[in-house]
Amino acid sequence: MDLMSRAPLADTAARIHLRHDIVTADGIDGVFRVATALREHGYRVRDFTADVREGVVLSSLTCTVYLTSEESDLLMNRLRQVPSVVSVEQC
Repeated sequence: MDLMSRAPLADTAARIHLRHDIVTADGIDGVFRVATALREHGYRVRDFTADVREGVVLSSLTCTVYLTSEESDLLMNRLRQVPSVVSVEQC
């Protein structure tokens, strides 16, 4: 069996890199919870940037993930279930 027979072209063509902006509470622990969720679900993360500042209640992070639009909806729903996540938006 070759590579193309395992992944139909239509399936791979539908995936694109989608950017998500996420706001978390709990400082670096909140950011780690998001990173853990992405890793546990096996998402292909292209980039991951976090802005955590001492004394600031909320932190922001941006990640770009290789997904279809349906998978993006699932990702956002999963991230909203992470205790520290305040908001998730696809850009």
